[in-house]
Amino acid sequence: GACHLKHDVFAADMEDQTGRGKAKPCKESQDLISMIDSTGLCLFTTCAWGAEDFHRQIDAACEGEWTVERLLETGERIWNLERQFNNAAGFTAKDDSLPKRLLEQPAPSGTAKGRVSELDTMLPEYYALRGWDTDGVPSAETLRRLGLA
Repeated sequence: GACHLKHDVFAADMEDQTGRGKAKPCKESQDLISMIDSTGLCLFTTCAWGAEDFHRQIDAACEGEWTVERLLETGERIWNLERQFNNAAGFTAKDDSLPKRLLEQPAPSGTAKGRVSELDTMLPEYYALRGWDTDGVPSAETLRRLGLA
């Protein structure tokens, strides 16, 4: 389900009220937050600091060459490990949903007034960016690329 500690896409440009283009900032934010969470750093600092800031801190504190790319790939690896765990526990794409109200009842006010969530458009885009199949399972290629196979 939704959790403010798993990503923070509120900083991304969401002027377009359609579902198009929302998957990429969501994935990037999830990858960064997963990595930051694994370090023990406060997640609320992601409101002020970006990947570049965290990369410098982690590179200074840990041995190894910590680039922004490595930081995000590590977060992506964590996200996929968690997904594999959830898949093994029986969770599938059918569980990646929203409350019925958000899918069927148009928003009564605000910038999304009259609209419902376009999850049916956004979820396939998100799965494709993640390298998952249509049931939300990481592909063999994704697992190999991340060193998880």
